[in-house]
Amino acid sequence: MADVDWLAVAALALTAVLFAGLFLLRRIGAKFTLLTVVALVVGVGVGVVFQGHLDYVAPIGDIYVNVITAVVAPLIIVSVLASVTSLGSIAKLRTIGLSSVFWLLLTNLIAILLTLGLALATGIGTGANLELEGVDGSGLTGLLAPLDEVIVGLFPANVVGDIASNNIIGIILFTLLIAVSYLLVADKKPETVRPFKEFVDATRRILFKAVGFIIALTPYAVLALVAVTTSTAVTRIETALSLVGVLVIAFVACFVDAYLVNGVLLRVFADVNPLRFFRYLTPAQYTAFATQSSIGTLPLTISALTRKVGVSAEVAGFTAPIGTTIGMPGCAGIWPTLVAVFSVNALGIEYTPLDYIVLVVLGLLVSLGTAGVPGTAIVTATAVLTAVGLPVEVLVLLIPISAIAGTASTMANVTAAAASAAIVARRADALDDAIFEGRSAYPDDANDSKSTPAAELAEPR
Repeated sequence: MADVDWLAVAALALTAVLFAGLFLLRRIGAKFTLLTVVALVVGVGVGVVFQGHLDYVAPIGDIYVNVITAVVAPLIIVSVLASVTSLGSIAKLRTIGLSSVFWLLLTNLIAILLTLGLALATGIGTGANLELEGVDGSGLTGLLAPLDEVIVGLFPANVVGDIASNNIIGIILFTLLIAVSYLLVADKKPETVRPFKEFVDATRRILFKAVGFIIALTPYAVLALVAVTTSTAVTRIETALSLVGVLVIAFVACFVDAYLVNGVLLRVFADVNPLRFFRYLTPAQYTAFATQSSIGTLPLTISALTRKVGVSAEVAGFTAPIGTTIGMPGCAGIWPTLVAVFSVNALGIEYTPLDYIVLVVLGLLVSLGTAGVPGTAIVTATAVLTAVGLPVEVLVLLIPISAIAGTASTMANVTAAAASAAIVARRADALDDAIFEGRSAYPDDANDSKSTPAAELAEPR
């Protein structure tokens, strides 16, 4: 009989006790955001105390990620269908679509320039004396596909396969084809397609109700996920002390971009209170931090946007899903740019202003079609380094901290996508200030009990 890891058993027992504590806090009226924050804090404590002994706790977070990821494809399909069919015209779709892409790419461009400025100002990598001899980077270059394959792969060949693999762009393109076809038919024979619209709207309400119950489990999942992430981070950081400067700058860039940059954009272009906005988005941000999956966080992001921020379902259901594959300032902007400048300085490579301009442009291009799943930053960084002729072997040396940086990067991704949705909604006159300011509830929650997850998400804070 194998030896029992009693520390792992103790970690599981403590986690169960903490779950009970979260449940009691919920019963006495603690808000969802507070529960998520508490879970994050105690999760860090569990990770530090039981470092390396969380084998029994890890499956809890994994199960949650699997469950919430399972609803992503249906959620995107129903959200995009409901959004586009409610717009009433292709002209409105074109306006919202182009506006969404513009703001998502703009947030990434700002993140790239911010990181470039921080990296150059601090001289990150200077004097690092990297030794790349014997470092094998072939495994990373093998992640890249030829450009023609990448472009072809963006278009759906098997919608069932796209749904199974959460190929977001493929799913969105196929759904848009159906939705646009609906608009064309509805323009001439509305009575013919009315049952389809009613079916889509009914399915959306049912799906969002189901998502609400899954979201209610978020604080418990955050506790387990953060505990495991913290335990792993402590272990890795001990072997990467010489690279801690890269990690620090990555975190600074991600948090400045997520809160300061998006805060200014929200105030100037959406005319909303950034502090209130970030308070509403906190559960989604912390879940993104813990899961490192923009796609997995999508149900929380859409719920926060519609039920608390007041973004119309049409805009939230369209912009937020696109934001999991276009823009992505953390994974496609900040990390690749930081790694590139680190490589240039550490290897003593002469880089001209034109080279840096090319680096910025490539960072934007890489953000088109980026997958919002854990590990994406490594793929995007590999693509950027390969395109500008820098050695990908540097990434191998940075792997111990890339996963840690991925937590903040994913949080920045989700925040930028949500901010973009709010800006698009404001400019399309589709942002309900009464919901944002807590003066009214989201319509779907008007008749819900305060004890239901969906209703709580709509409660004014």
